Amino acid sequence: MKKLVLTLCAATMLSGLAYADGNAFTPLNFNDTAYGTTTTVSNKANSAANTIQETEATGNGNIQNAIQQLDNAQIDIRNELLNVKTKYADIDAQYKLIKTERSALKKQVRSVEKRIKEIDKAKEKIRKNML
Repeated sequence: MKKLVLTLCAATMLSGLAYADGNAFTPLNFNDTAYGTTTTVSNKANSAANTIQETEATGNGNIQNAIQQLDNAQIDIRNELLNVKTKYADIDAQYKLIKTERSALKKQVRSVEKRIKEIDKAKEKIRKNML
């Protein structure tokens, strides 16, 4: 186990040394005259940098505005969720109340039907005894 750890440590150290200069590939420029003078390039670069900074500032404002709109939408949806949950709780309470009332009435109907059947049986017995 120790040999394995030592081997891995040594491999890690040696692989770091192979790229010690920090750049494994150096591009070659064979024709520098095709790029023009350095002053025009730097002027174009400065104007491009200014344009990029202006658009980034504008873009950041748009992004912040979009994030704020999403936050507002999320708050609205959460409020709607609370309303729906409240309605659900009310209806659920009503459902449970109705369900218990239904079961109580069902028991009452059974007991009344049972009493009616007992009275019918008693009447039949009385009629048999009369004959």
